[in-house]
Amino acid sequence: MSSTGATDPLAALGTLPGVAESVESVRKAVDRVYGHRIMRRRSNEITSEAALRGARGSAALSGADWALEEVRRRTDFSGEDEARTVGAALRLTAEAGQLLSIWRQSPLRVLARLHLVAAADSGLGVGRPRQDGELVDEPLVGLPLPGAAEVSGRLEGLSELIVAGGSAPALVTAAVVHGELLALRPFTSHNGLVARAAQRIVLVGSGLDPKAVCSAEVGHAELGRAAYAAALDGYASGTPEGMAVWIAHCAKAVELGARESTAVCEALQRGAA
Repeated sequence: MSSTGATDPLAALGTLPGVAESVESVRKAVDRVYGHRIMRRRSNEITSEAALRGARGSAALSGADWALEEVRRRTDFSGEDEARTVGAALRLTAEAGQLLSIWRQSPLRVLARLHLVAAADSGLGVGRPRQDGELVDEPLVGLPLPGAAEVSGRLEGLSELIVAGGSAPALVTAAVVHGELLALRPFTSHNGLVARAAQRIVLVGSGLDPKAVCSAEVGHAELGRAAYAAALDGYASGTPEGMAVWIAHCAKAVELGARESTAVCEALQRGAA
C-alpha cells in the first residue's frame, strides 16, 4: 500500500473522501442482519449457510463459478481444476475461523497456513512466499508481478501494521489486507482465495462480523470479476482516489453479503411461520 506519511496509515485511509460513508453503510447493513429475530435463535445455521455461500463466491472469482446447489451436493473435490478450486475455497472458509486468535500476533504465520490449506499437495512452494523465478498462477489479476524482495518487504510492513493495531475501521483494514495480497500475489498459486480468506479473518476478528454471517466473498462475486479487477487497479495505483474506489468496492461487497444472509433469515422465518 502507498504511504501517507501518517503514523497510522490505515487510519489515514479512513479519512479519504467517501470512506467514512462506506464504513457507516456497512455498519448499518451488518446491524440489520444481527438484529433479525432469526439470528437470536438460529445464528449457527446462518453462519453455516454464509460460509458455504462465501466459499462458492470466492471460488467463482477464481474461475470456478458453480451453482450453489452443486457446491452443496458435491462431496468429492479432487477431480478437475474447478473442483479443486471449490474444494480449496471450502477448506479455507473452515480454516479461517480457527486462526482468529493467531492473526493479530502473527499474520504471516496465518497467511502461510492459509496457503498450505488451499494448495494442499500441489507441490513445491506450498506454505511459503514465492522466490524469484517461480511462476504465479493467478489469471484474474493482470497487474505487474512484484519481485520476491518487494513481496517480502511489503508483507513485513503489512504484518507490522496489523500487530501494532490502530484506530482504522475494520472495513479499511480488511480492504487493505485483501488488496495488498492480491497486488503482491506472494504465493505461487491460490492468492485470490487466500486474500479473501484473510479479509474474512479481519472482518470477523475485529468484531464487525463476529458470527461470520456477512460474507464479502458473496458480494465480490455478485459484483463480478471485471468490477473486482477494475477496483483492484485502483488499489494498486496507490493514489487516494484509487484506494477510495477499492475500499468502496469492498464495502459494497460486505453489504451484499449482509443482504444475502438477511434473505436467508427471511426464508427461515417464512419456513417457521
